[in-house]
Amino acid sequence: MFPISYRDLELMLRDRGVEVDQTTIFRWIQAYAAELEKRLRPHLRMNNGSWRVDETYVKVKGRWIYLYRAVDSRGQTIDFQLSAKCDAEAAKRFFRKALAQPQTVNPRVITVDKNAAYPKATAEMKKDGVLWRRSRLRQVKYLNNIVEQDHRSVTRLSRPGLGFGGFWTARRTLAGYEAMAMMRKGQVRNISGNDIRAQATFIAGLFQIAA
Repeated sequence: MFPISYRDLELMLRDRGVEVDQTTIFRWIQAYAAELEKRLRPHLRMNNGSWRVDETYVKVKGRWIYLYRAVDSRGQTIDFQLSAKCDAEAAKRFFRKALAQPQTVNPRVITVDKNAAYPKATAEMKKDGVLWRRSRLRQVKYLNNIVEQDHRSVTRLSRPGLGFGGFWTARRTLAGYEAMAMMRKGQVRNISGNDIRAQATFIAGLFQIAA
């Protein structure tokens, strides 16, 4: 949730009398972050049918990798996906993944930038019956300010780590970032985005442990 390195977190915990090595914290993230996102999904409020889709970048093993992200018109997170390429096939994989999430509905409008891959991807998905045939693709860059601003929450958190050591390390860590962002946005039913105690209790309940 906060833009600090594992080393800084180790020192903060030590200051509070908890001895945990930064390597252990890293291993916890790799073991539990993706599982947290998976268990969180069924408890989210439904997104609306106005999608805002865009790509940003994260550094993996010294290379910039595409990160697809989508939010709805209220800024609620829909989904994310890492991809080595930014083409029609990558866009289709992302849309299919987003549509499979329990809190999403088939969009009535998808707002994207001028990337030529999106018209091809959505046309093929409509032809295959995956995407609602009346879904409208809207290529208007300024309307995507919502998702572009939302990217900052991810880049802000990843900056202290100076990139990721591998693709799956990045994927699992980003799942944790996105899960906590969804909670902070108030997307979990009956839990305020400002109530950190309630969020901690909720997460403990997901893993059946004491908060």
